[in-house]
Amino acid sequence: MPSEQAPARRPRRYRRRLRSRIVLSFFLLGVSLTLLLAFATNWARNRVEDALVVDVLNRNIDEYARRYYADPDRRPDLPVQQMRAYVFAPDSERLRTDFPEWVELPDGVYGLDGVNPDGTPFSYKLAVRKTPEAWFFVAYDMTQTLRGEQRFRRALYGAVVVFSALSLLVGWWAASRVMRPVSELAALLKESGRSPQPEGLAGHFAEDEVGQLAAALDDYAGRLTEVVKRDREFNADVSHELRTPLAVIRGATELLLARQDLDERTRARLRRIQRAEQQCTDLISALLLLSRNERGHGICDVGKVAEQLLETHRAQLGGKPLELRLEGEGGLIVDAPEAAVSVALGNLIGNAVKYTARGEVVVRLRPDAVEVADTGPGLSAEDAARLFERGYRGSHAGHTHGGGIGLSIVRRLCELYGWQVRVLPGEPGGVVATLVFSPPGGVGGQASTGSSQP
Repeated sequence: MPSEQAPARRPRRYRRRLRSRIVLSFFLLGVSLTLLLAFATNWARNRVEDALVVDVLNRNIDEYARRYYADPDRRPDLPVQQMRAYVFAPDSERLRTDFPEWVELPDGVYGLDGVNPDGTPFSYKLAVRKTPEAWFFVAYDMTQTLRGEQRFRRALYGAVVVFSALSLLVGWWAASRVMRPVSELAALLKESGRSPQPEGLAGHFAEDEVGQLAAALDDYAGRLTEVVKRDREFNADVSHELRTPLAVIRGATELLLARQDLDERTRARLRRIQRAEQQCTDLISALLLLSRNERGHGICDVGKVAEQLLETHRAQLGGKPLELRLEGEGGLIVDAPEAAVSVALGNLIGNAVKYTARGEVVVRLRPDAVEVADTGPGLSAEDAARLFERGYRGSHAGHTHGGGIGLSIVRRLCELYGWQVRVLPGEPGGVVATLVFSPPGGVGGQASTGSSQP
């Protein structure tokens, strides 16, 4: 059976820091507003300038026509230097030769541009007034105006760059001001985490959003401290209150077993009580290590523990046709309390014995690991996927006793000590559970859990 797959991690999405997002927001806002203002200014300037030019042309051509009819023999002058006035008869050949594009234009003001024969561009506004006796044209040179418009646009581009840089500076300053209380809160929170008793954070900040966050963190830290305190008190109470009666049971069974007048049946029952007391003591020690999340140390002979566990299960087989064997050479020493190794290995052996109706359970000692092979019914795909879930009992559990927490405890012990537990299908059947220990002299790393028989 393939080993249990760890749940896939969600891909990490890159997120900018809050400070960077504030600076970027100010920058984008400044650029957008500056571009919008530049566009609106340029559009308004063009509209106003165009309206002014059209108004000047209309007034000047009307005045030019009035003066012309007042004295046809004298060509009147125009007050604006950029303007040139023309008057032609409707059938003028010069008009059709020199200015053919003017001929078909009705009354009004028009913008004309193009390129001169020498390659220089030109642009002008033309006012047209046509009467039966004469056609009047007034041209306003827009070349100077276009140059001014180009300079104005360059000034607008410069303003966009300047105000964008200014918005960037303002954003950086505002982000620093906004994020300073948050950074101070994070620093205080980090410092308070190093002390046994959390210090109040809300008193360091004003009654604003950051102050509300600090007050909420203070409340959360207080509740969390209370939970940790209750947990520590519970662990201490369990360690004392449970170990005391177990010690009494151990002393009583040892005294009873020392008597010579006991029959064999009573002696067997006392030995069973003694083994149960030892299992309870080991389990309590292992659970206390897990609850405190601390690695206990010790010199544990794994072969000796395996032999004791097999002997315990042999005494409980009754008439079950099952052979329990220990193979391999001893000498595997683990830096861990004997209770932790006994609980981890005992659950694997216990599961193999529980779910194997007949055949054999073989415990093999390797240089850095222990294998538990059985001839049981094997492992289904569903069991393999949910094997180490707390409270899960496999499809072969039937009417057997147990709450489905044994392998969960094994997994947690492996994570604590850096061991690995994996399960593969046996040949030709059954299950092979392997408990791999860290190299002698140290523990470390994360446990890699595989599938195992529930």
